[in-house]
Amino acid sequence: MSIRDPHWFKSSHSDPGGGNCVEVARVPGAVHVRDSKDTRITPLTLSPTAWTAFLASEAMNPQE
Repeated sequence: MSIRDPHWFKSSHSDPGGGNCVEVARVPGAVHVRDSKDTRITPLTLSPTAWTAFLASEAMNPQE
């Protein structure tokens, strides 16, 4: 894995058919998030602190 070509992964809870998923890639100093349906779009880049805060917020307020 390199910074230019990071390893992208999906949650184990993602739709196995490939729809409605986000992919995440961790690189030194950042976390990238993108739509799995169109990976050509520039990903959202978050700091590790912001990513952790987002995950904590989602864990406290789960949506179905």
